[in-house]
Amino acid sequence: MPEPVLDLPDATARELYRAILAEGGRIRIDEIRPEDEAAVKQLADLGLLVLRAADGSYSTVNPRAVGERIGADLREESARLLARAAAVPDLLDDLTQAYDTAPRRANPIGGTRRAVGFDQIRHVIAQCIRDYPHEALAAQPDRIHPPAHRVDSLVQTRRYVDFGGSIRTLYGPQARMDPDHVEFAAQTTNAGSRIRVLNTPFNRIMIFDRTVALLPASLDNKVAAVVEDPAVVAHLADVFDQQWQQAEVVDWVALAGGSLAPAAHEQVGRLLAGGLTQRAIASRMGLSERTVAGHIARLREVYDAETLFQLGWQMRGARTGESGG
Repeated sequence: MPEPVLDLPDATARELYRAILAEGGRIRIDEIRPEDEAAVKQLADLGLLVLRAADGSYSTVNPRAVGERIGADLREESARLLARAAAVPDLLDDLTQAYDTAPRRANPIGGTRRAVGFDQIRHVIAQCIRDYPHEALAAQPDRIHPPAHRVDSLVQTRRYVDFGGSIRTLYGPQARMDPDHVEFAAQTTNAGSRIRVLNTPFNRIMIFDRTVALLPASLDNKVAAVVEDPAVVAHLADVFDQQWQQAEVVDWVALAGGSLAPAAHEQVGRLLAGGLTQRAIASRMGLSERTVAGHIARLREVYDAETLFQLGWQMRGARTGESGG
């Protein structure tokens, strides 16, 4: 059966149809102007004009009858497609069983499994994204994806969110000072992901649907432990939820469109008010001590503080609303 016609006549074809009706509902082939040939073809393809070979003319057809015919064809085709769609899972049942029983994650170790090498880790993550489509939690304290993989990650994020999933990610404080971090965070935020900054140390982890978790199993992150024990995964998800509540909300889109300097300036101030030393702040933010010292010098000018201790005391007072004196 031919595919039902869906293209409706354009304005030119509609005007020609009205003109033919005004002339009695017929037009001879030798009366068709060259500029009207395309419109005649449109009307004939739809069935609004029918060729009468006996007298070499086209006759108009009731649009109501044409609409009913096209509607019936579409309903018939829809019913056929629905029947085919319903049969697809059964037709792929043998492959589904093979997928479910295949050893997708290798090398079981003490109740967990492990993925070795970045390629295998990415493969496991891609499987989790497909198999657990409702919620993804990620804690990423250091660098983001290498540039070569960011496009794929952004595509996965959009697809995951478009199909109803939610994504929450934690970054470390240095993310706000890294243009690549900020730009990538702005893109994924626009795609529907939520990203916060956690100012206290935390570990790398990914959790899918609170059912499976991926943890680093080597210092270079080239081995990942894949944990599926319900109690362990539930505990890890609870820890993530607590860290999420402590984390800072960041307007990544606005940050990507402006200067990064104020963000670093403010971050140094927050950590200093929290009691961290200059060296600890540099380590936490991934900056040199000289850079941190420059931020602190500007803060001392703002707060008119003579010593680092006085600056920290005054900033804590500013945060709590108490006097620093």
